[in-house]
Amino acid sequence: MSKVRLNITMSLDGYVAGPEQSLENPLGIGGQALHEWAFATRAFREAHGMDEIEAGPDEEHAVRIAENVGATIMGRNMFGPVRGEWGGTDWTGWWGDDPPYHTPVFVLTHHAREALELQGGTTFHFVTDGIEAALERATDAAGDRDVSIGGGAETAKQYLRAGLVDELDVHVAPLLLGSGARLFENVDVAPAGFECVRLVSSPAAAHFSYVRMPRA
Repeated sequence: MSKVRLNITMSLDGYVAGPEQSLENPLGIGGQALHEWAFATRAFREAHGMDEIEAGPDEEHAVRIAENVGATIMGRNMFGPVRGEWGGTDWTGWWGDDPPYHTPVFVLTHHAREALELQGGTTFHFVTDGIEAALERATDAAGDRDVSIGGGAETAKQYLRAGLVDELDVHVAPLLLGSGARLFENVDVAPAGFECVRLVSSPAAAHFSYVRMPRA
């Protein structure tokens, strides 16, 4: 059965991106350091067209990010820095001509845009009618596979608040950002019934796996 999964990295003080996100710093000041654990894995580097290395200690967690994923949902901020009407922009995302998704991606936005088909099976669809509509389209596209909530923080929080996330994987990097975009700010996830089912750590990150328990 298809599941909705949120897989995200945050700092020890709760930030998933640093302050002042921009074209030059898409993850905000200091935010790239959050993902050092992933940069040291073969699975992540292969997916992003980086030089190959030997499997690192956090390999299985990097593999899980894309495992059995048939569609992805992300916010407009994760797709790129363009704001307002799309106009004549030629912006196609941070990932070049061959993004790492290789499945349909549904981008939440207030401004309509034609679907953008790139190499490797990645097509970006721009959804203007809310998170439920995006999830319905992503679920249809994924078929028997899972739907991944790709971020950023605001998109993740919307799906958590709505109780639409089945599995939550949080990778906690041992650094302090001090400010930026928080994952759990103004989000009450306890009523959703999440239970931690696994905790594995390495020097680079602690990996927490939660599942939403059936409601009584």
